[in-house]
Amino acid sequence: MHTGTSDSHCFILPCSFTMATDHHNPASKQQQPGTSAFKLVIYEQENFQGRCHELTGPCNNLQEAGVEKVGSILVLCGPWVGYEQASCKGEQFVFEKGEYPRWDSWTNSRRSETLSAFRPIKVDGQEHKIVLFENPSFAGKKIEIIDDDVPSFHGHGYQEKVSSVRVQSGTWVGYQYPGYRGYQYLFEKGEYKECAEFGAQLPQIQSVRRIRDMQWHLRGAFNPAP
Repeated sequence: MHTGTSDSHCFILPCSFTMATDHHNPASKQQQPGTSAFKLVIYEQENFQGRCHELTGPCNNLQEAGVEKVGSILVLCGPWVGYEQASCKGEQFVFEKGEYPRWDSWTNSRRSETLSAFRPIKVDGQEHKIVLFENPSFAGKKIEIIDDDVPSFHGHGYQEKVSSVRVQSGTWVGYQYPGYRGYQYLFEKGEYKECAEFGAQLPQIQSVRRIRDMQWHLRGAFNPAP
């Protein structure tokens, strides 16, 4: 567990970003309630070392905000989604409350080692329902999931591609491969008529889980394997 305090000389940047000077200890997890609905600390080196930057709202371009690189991340209040490219484009990475000391603690896709943008994820209540369809425009075979995490669609008898998705409630993250591995795709409440609308190049999703918030789920959320 990491302890420390935020630098007293932080200043606010236009993208709801607070930047600290050289600072080698993560900010304390024991934050005062109500200070911010979302709070994430970026460290430029692994294991929470080097310059740190505190983020409390969306930031479309980390580099323009003065972040040279992302080595580790501490999520104090979440969840968040990070993007490979500026303006929230490219590969997606979901971060829930917890510690991410190095790259392999938040992704195993290895397509990219760049994070260029972040935004908070609004969790849609306590109920969760998602329907995934074989073909675009909600056609073909489908798998419907209610209030559950599914580590393998094949284990539930669904072996088809996923080309469109309808999220009726809750917030979800889908994965390219079984066991919550590969590229990640954020699904917020709404409709995604084709795979390009949720950021996928191919219609391949083989596992899905709920993104949960401490407001609703006191046990917290997903913990990546060490």
